[in-house]
Amino acid sequence: MFEKLFRKKSIAKILEDAEKGYGDHGTSLHKTLGVRDLTAFGIAAIIGAGIFSTIGKASADGGPAVIFLFIFTAVACSFAAFAYAEFASMVPVSGSAYTYSYVAFGELVAWIIGWSLIMEYAIGNITVAISWSDYFTGLLSSIRIPSLGIDGIHLPDWMTMDYLTAYNGHKHAETLINAGKSYANLDDVTRIANNAWITAPQIGGFHIVADLPALGIIIFITWLVYRGMKESRNASNAMVIVKLAVILLVLAVGVFYVDTANWNPFAPNGVSGVLKGVSAVFFAYIGFDAISTTAEECRNPQRDLPRGMMWAIIICTILYVAIALVLTGIVNFKLLAVGDPLAFVFDQIDLKLMSGIIAVSAVFAMASVLLVFQMGQPRIWMSMSRDGLLPKSFSKIHPKYQTPSFATIVVGFVVAIPSLFMNLTIVTDLCSIGTLFAFVLVCAGVLVLQNKPDIQRGKFRIPYVNSKFIIPLLFIGTIFFGFSFYKKETTAFILNTPKIYEPVSFITALNDTELSIIKKEIEIAQTKANLIEKNTDSEAYLNQLSTEQYEQFINNSELAQEKKYESGWKLFKHKIPMWIFFFICLVIIYYCITKNLSLIPVLGLISCLYMMCELGISNWIGFGIWLIVGLFVYFLYGFKHSKLKLKENNI
Repeated sequence: MFEKLFRKKSIAKILEDAEKGYGDHGTSLHKTLGVRDLTAFGIAAIIGAGIFSTIGKASADGGPAVIFLFIFTAVACSFAAFAYAEFASMVPVSGSAYTYSYVAFGELVAWIIGWSLIMEYAIGNITVAISWSDYFTGLLSSIRIPSLGIDGIHLPDWMTMDYLTAYNGHKHAETLINAGKSYANLDDVTRIANNAWITAPQIGGFHIVADLPALGIIIFITWLVYRGMKESRNASNAMVIVKLAVILLVLAVGVFYVDTANWNPFAPNGVSGVLKGVSAVFFAYIGFDAISTTAEECRNPQRDLPRGMMWAIIICTILYVAIALVLTGIVNFKLLAVGDPLAFVFDQIDLKLMSGIIAVSAVFAMASVLLVFQMGQPRIWMSMSRDGLLPKSFSKIHPKYQTPSFATIVVGFVVAIPSLFMNLTIVTDLCSIGTLFAFVLVCAGVLVLQNKPDIQRGKFRIPYVNSKFIIPLLFIGTIFFGFSFYKKETTAFILNTPKIYEPVSFITALNDTELSIIKKEIEIAQTKANLIEKNTDSEAYLNQLSTEQYEQFINNSELAQEKKYESGWKLFKHKIPMWIFFFICLVIIYYCITKNLSLIPVLGLISCLYMMCELGISNWIGFGIWLIVGLFVYFLYGFKHSKLKLKENNI
């Protein structure tokens, strides 16, 4: 039984099947892509929600030093890209990490990675569709044509967001108002979500809240992908040209408004502030691996796929770093925690025309990301279907358009329906953890095949550098650095020292009785400080205190300790992923010493695993539930219908 779960596919058999068009439907995919097209697909996938949306929150957390996080993430992705490139050269067929894992680890691991890729692409598409909807509705509201009496086209709030965001926004608003904050002083996101919940039509008490623009763009992109690779390529290239032109315009204009005083301090929140944006920044890079799903549609995949991946990452990293420096140079980093940072900064310096141009280009940018992701997902399903792990209909190729037609339509439904209801933060983190898991396994797969002489190699191989001494020294150096420069934080992590709650988390977790106690304590503190204007907004008052003043106030409060500090298991559970990372590093060091592993894939494995562990325990739990569901599907269908099993049984 154990051996059957890890049965492997040979590279020779995969290539032989590819030459035959897999035999089931008699139609192969259309080979139209070159290096320029692959690089454009990579840029289309990478430059989207990251540069037009998530870069703002990451910059607000880390300050100008967020550029180091972009560089670190790019380096980590480059290590993974080397591994992808070697596999793509070795196995130039659709399937990406799923097919590579089938060769390196066997069927069960291949299924797990294929299942996680389904989550990566589907949830990634949902995320981008929601972001596109936000920009599109913002663009509509900014349309003004006095001659036609149009002063902005405003869709109802309940029609432009998901159910969960509206519900949580309503509850959050209620709590803050009870804590003394006026409705006018609520942040825009909370106020709009609250309004969506209140104004939404109801059926039997159920609030109808759904993101309809997101549904519309998914239907359009699915139709485009269904029509063919050539049409998708042409649309992608056109959208890439538009958004690159706008980004270069932003840099050319924005550089003249940079005030270097805004770069001081460069890292205002230290390393922890920079690392806080790991999920947002990594999400900006996911998508380069989608290039590998187009291998069967490349004219020369063994040469072009590695080049396309590397060029895409290099170009996008340079643009990300440049944009981050310009944004944090034009305005103070604290102001950038907005959903549309590029448009926002030009509003701040009263360049309304630039702000409008950016809003229009963002709509194209988001659509191009959605196009690449929506194109990659059906090709993963097609590969799994060819191996018998999914029903045969998923590998059906359209006779005219030469695309995986049935899989493309199903993907459209899988993405469209959840996009009406799912929350952006949840799907972003789940997408990131699924992608990182794929990266980790692809890097590990290269290491597994490293010393096997019977493996058929492609034209591209990762340059070999022995990690035997380098990795152990890096590990020791990292521990020394932590205890030397961040002794307090390192010691607190190891000893599980109680951690004070942030003001917003502290206030929103209190009941009415506890809130009244805090309000009285704030009034007393204001009286002692001889403040003439009393601040009745509890959350705003606590936020304006310095770190030392806030800690003193919390420590003097009569509330129970567990209301003020996170401690014990509640605190430790968030550290579990990082402890897992630590112990896996020890295992990797052992194999580096005993097996002389190649340095680049080891660095890729470690860096991607580290980012995966930074995402937090709740994301790991969600990812774990998804994998458990996947295992049920595998044992109920895939294990029985696997073509390798049927071949073993001569069926």
